[in-house]
Amino acid sequence: MKPLIIGVTGGSGSGKTTFINHLRERFTREELCIISQDDYYRPREEQVQDELGIRNFDLPSSIDKKAFARDISRLMVGQTVHRQEYTFNNEAAKPKMLTFLPAPAIVVEGIFVFHFKKIRRLLDLKVFLHAKENLKVIRRIKRDQAERNYPLEDVLYRYEHHVLPTFERYIRPYMDEADLVVNNNQKFDWGLEVLTGYLQNYLEKCNGENRQEERPFPHESTGRRQ
Repeated sequence: MKPLIIGVTGGSGSGKTTFINHLRERFTREELCIISQDDYYRPREEQVQDELGIRNFDLPSSIDKKAFARDISRLMVGQTVHRQEYTFNNEAAKPKMLTFLPAPAIVVEGIFVFHFKKIRRLLDLKVFLHAKENLKVIRRIKRDQAERNYPLEDVLYRYEHHVLPTFERYIRPYMDEADLVVNNNQKFDWGLEVLTGYLQNYLEKCNGENRQEERPFPHESTGRRQ
């Protein structure tokens, strides 16, 4: 049975990672697989530099979209995928080898998952996380300083010249195509409940169909005819 493919996108700082982590806690790895675009960035030396020589990690070309689409397709046909974690040039972080297991439902997360045509065509359900720009900037500052060791000036420069133009051109235009828009200005609780309920119903349906398929035919019965 073809797995359900759910795409989750939104601008940088919209809360995608936190949303995904909360969703992950509600299901087992046998029920739900989550694969992120963040682990498919090209090496630093391959990233485009702007007029000041600063590498732009917020362009579609910064992602190895062929490898990303290939691994999603492998999961869809029941294959296990291994991928080294991308640590965003953080020397303090030691990359791990990630393992993605096939499951009846697969979440594909990242800022370009609606923009990449081959990946967009695979999606059965599209979820868009949205938040005000000032909140996204604050969240980005906190994350990039804590997780990626970026100084404040660098974070603000990248947001103005890389992140925001990318959002306007490659992310926000697909908001109208989303099946579910989650407003995350304060919290995303209700959006999370809606998606969780949808997934639970889908998985229950899958389990019911599997039980029907496993039920023996009358001639396979081992019971004695009375």
